[in-house]
Formats: sequence, structure tokens, C-alpha cells
Amino acid sequence: MHNKKPFPVAPKRPRELIQHGVTRVDNYYWMRDKDDPETVKYLRAESDYLEEMMQHTQPLQAALFAEMKGRIQETDSTVPEKRGGYFYYERHEQGKQYPIFCRKKGTPESPEEIILDQNELAEGKPFCNVSGMAVSPDGTMLAYVADFGGREVYTLYVKDLTSGKYLPDMIENVSASAYDRYGVEWANDNKTLFYITLDETLRPYKLFRHTLGADPKDDVLIFHETDTAYYLFCSKTRDDALITTYHYSTTTREVRFLDANDPAGELRILQPRIPGLEYSAAHHKGKFFIVHNDGAKNFKLSAAPAAAPGREHWQEVIPHREDVLVDHVDTFEDYIVVHERKGGLKQFRISGTDGVSSVRYVPFPEPAYSVHPEGNHEFKTNILRLKYSSLITPNSVIDVHMDTSEWEVKKEDVIPSGYDKSNYALERIYAAAPDGTKVPVSIAYRRDLQKRDGTNPALMYGYGAYGATIDPYFDSNRFSLIDRGFVYAIAHIRGGYDMGRDWYEQGRMEHKRNSFTDFIACAEHLIREGYAARDKFAIQGASAGGLLVGACMTMRPDLFKAVIAKVPFMDVVTTMSDPTVPLTLQEYDQWGNPENKEAFEYMLSYSPYDNIRATDYPNLLITTGLNDPRVAFWEPAKFAAKLREMKTDDNLVIFYVNYNSGHAGASGRYDYLKEIALDYAFLLDRLGNANPA
Repeated sequence: MHNKKPFPVAPKRPRELIQHGVTRVDNYYWMRDKDDPETVKYLRAESDYLEEMMQHTQPLQAALFAEMKGRIQETDSTVPEKRGGYFYYERHEQGKQYPIFCRKKGTPESPEEIILDQNELAEGKPFCNVSGMAVSPDGTMLAYVADFGGREVYTLYVKDLTSGKYLPDMIENVSASAYDRYGVEWANDNKTLFYITLDETLRPYKLFRHTLGADPKDDVLIFHETDTAYYLFCSKTRDDALITTYHYSTTTREVRFLDANDPAGELRILQPRIPGLEYSAAHHKGKFFIVHNDGAKNFKLSAAPAAAPGREHWQEVIPHREDVLVDHVDTFEDYIVVHERKGGLKQFRISGTDGVSSVRYVPFPEPAYSVHPEGNHEFKTNILRLKYSSLITPNSVIDVHMDTSEWEVKKEDVIPSGYDKSNYALERIYAAAPDGTKVPVSIAYRRDLQKRDGTNPALMYGYGAYGATIDPYFDSNRFSLIDRGFVYAIAHIRGGYDMGRDWYEQGRMEHKRNSFTDFIACAEHLIREGYAARDKFAIQGASAGGLLVGACMTMRPDLFKAVIAKVPFMDVVTTMSDPTVPLTLQEYDQWGNPENKEAFEYMLSYSPYDNIRATDYPNLLITTGLNDPRVAFWEPAKFAAKLREMKTDDNLVIFYVNYNSGHAGASGRYDYLKEIALDYAFLLDRLGNANPA
């Protein structure tokens, strides 16, 4: 371990921040200015320091990259999916960073037509993300949005698939995201597009209608979401009958809709927003199926006619259940599919179109798994396509025949370098939180591991925010750690929806500290039960999960040997006090509003940046994307600088900056692997276990 080079020292420019009579001195507030030469100088110094301190791990990084690359089927294709008269799929070619989007007319055996090659779009660009792809109903036009800077600010393009040429209809500042299922949508006339633009804080807020060939300056504003607590999204129903808008805040939702056959028609409201009422809806032959929390903390399913869809007309279909969370509903011509979660695990309830007849559940074979819908664009089908995996089961694309419940495995991911599932064990165990709550933990390890002797290195991952659930999904990259003797764990802490709505409520606002104490309890349980060694225990989290590991690191610095905090939300109070920062206004219901004294004091009690003190801390790898719109680069930058100023140990702190990316890191699949290789080399180096099993 090489720690001899002096680390970068950031200049101190003390700034007093005074709230509710409390004065905080922030020596590194100035880093918010990306144009300040000192900011650039400091970031570059950090990059140089990382390169020098990790230089001795270059052979290990190269070996890790080769291992991870060897587990990818480099030349590969997704399972074709029928949409209209075509079968659509993506394929990758060896050596290329990005997918090639293709289709075949009529049958999967027909000649291939390339509709978009993302590799061509990315030529000469360090970052390229394509999203919101939508083909016109007649199959002649492709609309998509692309981001070349990582800030999730997209430009809309329209390509004529008959001629292969682009139309001049290019529109900037458009919303779309790899994180959302909403994007650009076509009306049924094949010439009208609906899209959403962003405000100055990158909040999606205005819905426009565009006619092909018209000047975008003349596009019609359909709706302006003026409430800054809401995000605005747009989608088309599976039956192609409606264009819908989804108005999302942390605690309240609203849906509006218009006839996709009449794009100039009226945008109607399904149910006006009521504070605390959350609902979403799927259309089915003149009726809406509505998932909502009206008198149902775990949500329930109701139905209402599209002609009179307000809450007073909602008829209960599936009642509220204390042990089952109703998450979502999908409608097909002859089936209703309800997404549920029970005991922390996802399940799919299939029924007839009334929602109550011929009810059956899709069975899954493992005690802990990840499953989600894959595509499913067709309305008239008896097939529900799912992607299934677990910590030790590679991704499989499954077609569930909704009429018979039969499973049809369409594809199982191949691990070219070799993989034998029988070599690995999967467990779901429970740790006791300080208040007695049982917290699930999914773990994987090699079967030949002496798993309970307390000598094993471990990496535990967590998130615990926004109701997001981190299911135990397969990631072949992790086996570069597992095959070196690591126990890999996911802690299903409060703040997600894992165990129902209460699980979420108990991990946000004035209960947020439960997320951190849950995570700490999971670590202590794994150590106490002999799964992991105390001096070889590492944790990792990203974004709000970066807040998680940052808070745990400052609360219990003695417990962890190494921490990986990726694009972490570290400076909670300062960020939430600044309404000009993206996401702030929308997240008062997630963390609290610092204008409120009690909320301010509570956030201050756990905000990682504000709780660094003079003590020993674990080894830390902290990362950022310079163009990140969700967690600005200065949060991890400030944290690294202040930690170095305060800590009393010689453990390594390194700061990785991707100068071309945003929140999700590198966009190319090989570049992404190199970032993971750095993460794992850091762990193996710091935990003193760099030898393959």
C-alpha cells in the first residue's frame, strides 16, 4: 500500500452559513464555481493524485477489466420484440461501445434493417446517451433524443426510416432519461409528436405538440406544470388510444389524457391532485385501472370509466392488504397484470379483464431474485415478457404465457469465460435494527468459502431512498470479487419499498436515520455471524446510496475498512437550502425543508459533510461526473477536501472525476467496465486481498 505522495490540499475560503441561529463555516463552498481556476486546479490535482496512488494497481485493473470483459458476450443481440408489423431488437458488435438498433419486417427471419447505430452518433464524442426512442405508428419515422454531455439535457431528432435521412425537425432542451419510462410520443396520425422541455433547474415542466415539417418555434404548448414540486412526464397507453401526462411529486400524483387520434383535442384530467393522494392509471377499452393509496397505505386497485374517471367513480377491484404492496398495473387486451411486492419480493398477478377472474401468480424459483417487465409494447398478446435474475442466476428473458402460466425461456445470458452457478450460494437472512425491526439482507458467496469463520472480505451495497427497491439482480462484474473470496451483500434497508409502504415512510423525513442505523446493523450482523471479517468489511452506495455510506462512515468510522461513494449526496443541508440546484424543490418531501427549524436540525444531525470530525476514517474512493445534474460535482469534492483536513489517520482518500459524464458514469460499455475495475482494484488493494481464488 502506497500512501507517501502528499495529497492535494484545497485552499480554505471560509464562508459563514447562518440558519436558525446556527452558524456553519464552510471552507470549501467556493468549489461550486466550475469556472473558478482554483476549482479546476483542485479537481486536476485530485486526478493526478489518484493516478499516482493507484499506479501500482494498474496490472490488477487491467486483469479485472479483462475478466469483466471476458464475461460479456461482446457480439450479442436482444430477443426480438413485436411492435406493429416489425420485430425490434438491439445488438452489439465486438469492440464497439454502443448498441445498434434494428428491426425486421413481418417475421424475425426477415432481412435486417438498421434504424439507428449509436456508435456512429458517438464518433468523436466522449459521451453519448440515446433515450426516448419511438417509431411512428406506420413505421416510417423514428423519433429519439440524445445527450452528448451527461447533463440529461437532450436534443430531439427525427429520422425518415424510408430514406435514412434526418428531418430538419430538431428540438433542443428536451426531457428524457434512462431512469424514466416516459419520453417522446407519437399521435396516431404519424405526423404529430409530443415532447417535454426543461426549466432552468432541469425540471421537466412543459408539454408541447409538434407537427413534422413545422418550425419548432411555433409548437403548441399543451400544458405548463407551474408547481415546482412536480415533474411532468408524457407517455402513450399500450392500446395506442391515449397520450397521457403524469405529474409526479414525492407524495402526490396526477394523470391527464387526450385522444391519440385527435392530437389537437382537449387534455382531460383523470383525478385532480389532492395532497397525499398518489395514483397511476392504465387504460383498457374505455376504462381506467387505477393503482392508488386512497385509504390504502400499501395501495390498492380500482377501476373507473374513462368518461367519468374521478375518484368518486372509483370501484374497488383489489382491496388493500397489510402484507402486499400494489406497485403498478399493466393492461392487455385479454388480461390485467398487477405488479405487487410481498415479503420484499416482486410478484405478478395475472387475471381476466375484470381484474378478479382467473387469478394466478407467476412462480419464481429462488428465495431472493430480481424480475421486471421487458418491453411488452403489444396490447393484443397473451405473452408477458419478463427479465429474471438473482445474485447468482444470469439474466434470462422469459415469456410467460398469460393464458396457461407456462414459462418460455427465450434467452439466457452466456458468460463466455465460463460460469457454473452450482459453485455459488445465495441466502436471504435478517439483521435486527436497533428498534428491533428485522432487515432483510441478500448475500452471495462461493460454496467452497469458509463462510462462517470471520475471515472473509465483504462488500455490502445499499440505497434506501425514494421508495426505490434494490432487488438482488445478477451482475457478472461482481464475480471478480466473489471469486477472490468476497461475500457480496445487499442490505434492504428502510427508505425503499422492500417491505411495503411503511418501510419507505420509516426511512424518510424525520425517520431518515433509520436507513443508516439499519445499514450499520446489517454490517454488524454479517461480522457477528462470521460471514465477514471486521477488518475486511467494505461498503458501497451511489447517489442517495452515497449519502447512506457517507452517513454511516461518519457515524461509525470504526466499523468499515473501505468505502466507495459514487456520485454521493454528501452536503444535504446546503444543497436542500438552495432552490436553484436541480431536484431541491421536488425533494422537500423526501428529506425535509431546511426553512423548518426541526427539519434543519434533523438533517444537520446526519449530513455527512457537516459531521466530519477529527478521528480515524476508513479508506475512501469517492467519485463524480463533472456534468452531473442530480448530485453536483462539488459535493464529493468538498467532502474529500474536508475529510483530508480533519481525519487523523493515514488511510487513503482518492477522488475520481469523469470529466465527460453525468450521474450515471461513462456511457460506453467498455469505459464503464474500466470505472468498475478501478473500484474493485481499490477494494482489493485496501483490503489486502488481491490474489485470484
